[in-house]
Amino acid sequence: MKINVNNADMRMTVGNVKQLPRETRPQIALSGRSNVGKSSLINTLLGRKSLARVSSAPGKTVTINFYDVDKKLYLVDLPGYGYAKRSKESKKVWSSLTEDYFLKNPSPDAIKLVVQLIDIRVGPTDDDVMMINFLIGADVPFAVVATKTDKLSPAQKSAALEKLEREYFAGTGIDIIPFSSVTRDGKEVLWNRITDAIS
Repeated sequence: MKINVNNADMRMTVGNVKQLPRETRPQIALSGRSNVGKSSLINTLLGRKSLARVSSAPGKTVTINFYDVDKKLYLVDLPGYGYAKRSKESKKVWSSLTEDYFLKNPSPDAIKLVVQLIDIRVGPTDDDVMMINFLIGADVPFAVVATKTDKLSPAQKSAALEKLEREYFAGTGIDIIPFSSVTRDGKEVLWNRITDAIS
């Protein structure tokens, strides 16, 4: 499928399950902890500098943002999780909204792939593991993207990827895609994975 990534814009911001779109357009959801680089990844994928705003206050967003890409798919930015300073109430809202997206979505078959972001320097946090287990249990297809690879030397990057594979994903068949919004490392690989998912 040919996609014109230059033809992209923010379509809607959703604060509750009733606002989720009722259409069959494929959805690629982005999941990860606060400050893992979801907004930067969206901007990199779409060749934009600030379509998705990079928050100066991690953990602030508790909405789902839908980005229309060439009227062929939605990139769906789920609320970031795991931010320690977030109030109990906002954590509850995040959890409820994210669960509703997967479990009460009026168009569940439209969710073609979840891109699960993990900071390559940190590895999976407890929240990441919980999210991955949720996706596995809900039988939702996903790929793991190891972000911020530019922060490591080539040797450190190689060692970190090997550790990630060995300790968490060995034998699972789950894709691990190294990614950097600075060098654009992994952009083409991730787009290939996305287009495969919606074909």
